[in-house]
Amino acid sequence: MLIDLRSDTVTRPTPAMQAAMWAAEVGDDVFGDDPAVNALEEKAARLFGKEAALFCASGTMTNQLAIRVHTQPGSDVICDKLSHIYLYEGGGIMLNAFSSVKLLDGDRGRLNARQVADAISPLDDPHATVTRLVSLENTMNKGGGCYYDLAEIRAIRRVCDEHQLPLHLDGARLFNALVETGEAPALYGQLFDSISICLSKGLGCPVGSLLLGTRAFIQKARRFRKVMGGGWRQAGFLAAAGIYALDHHVDRLRDDHARARAIGNMLRAKPEVEDLYPIDTNIVIMQLPESILAADYVRKLEMLRIRAVTFGKHLVRFVTHLDFTDDHLTELQKQLAKV
Repeated sequence: MLIDLRSDTVTRPTPAMQAAMWAAEVGDDVFGDDPAVNALEEKAARLFGKEAALFCASGTMTNQLAIRVHTQPGSDVICDKLSHIYLYEGGGIMLNAFSSVKLLDGDRGRLNARQVADAISPLDDPHATVTRLVSLENTMNKGGGCYYDLAEIRAIRRVCDEHQLPLHLDGARLFNALVETGEAPALYGQLFDSISICLSKGLGCPVGSLLLGTRAFIQKARRFRKVMGGGWRQAGFLAAAGIYALDHHVDRLRDDHARARAIGNMLRAKPEVEDLYPIDTNIVIMQLPESILAADYVRKLEMLRIRAVTFGKHLVRFVTHLDFTDDHLTELQKQLAKV
């Protein structure tokens, strides 16, 4: 039995999702007449209380479109040093938006209002970049799937309002946070000017992310999406998977979280595991001692048909997902005993 815990992006569409995909009514999204794409965008916008949404190929694209619309060349984006938009999007902030970054050192990647306020460039300083955007990530990938306290987001929102700055959310795994906190998506729609949500991570879709914002914002983002080569044609087959996921795959994220905590309990009992990040959602990050390299450990796991990824020189990440079942969990325990 292969146990693939590299990411929650490795899932396959369920039979019910496949049926929904093949039953989709489709058109040409570049012309704006794909019924399934339009339905998905309207559904997501309504869920978060935003005016409009844009269906894109990836979370990198939705994040980069947001940054491109919000900023101007020569400006800066405030984000944590562990942010996906900085570490894992190919230098897109510089390449696409011609902007710089203000990298902050948060709590496992979570910023606070004081940090944000202190990082904003003074407008009368000609030597500095002009701060144009604040970006948060929730849940925080490099922080082990930790999530924000809503009160802190509200405090950051107040700072942004005081300085007339837009606030963007990289919410690739936002639904993982929402099922833990019980908070309504519309609360996030009120606090953020733009939101990126991923459908191909915990929600189990084969492809796709959504960018949410005002109609004017999304209109600009749609133009830049075309420039980036992101115009879809009969994308409704993929959009139908997103509609199905939003209807059927959100609440079940709790199962992924429970299995992640079970993996944590297994790892705590192993002598080579020096430490574990707190397990808040579906991400497990283990720390090995200086004598064991993560790359070597991951190779040993691969020999036992367990797939994980290195997350630093001595860090290994496991991510639970739709296709990781209780049977996989039992088999994982057996195989880990051999490491």
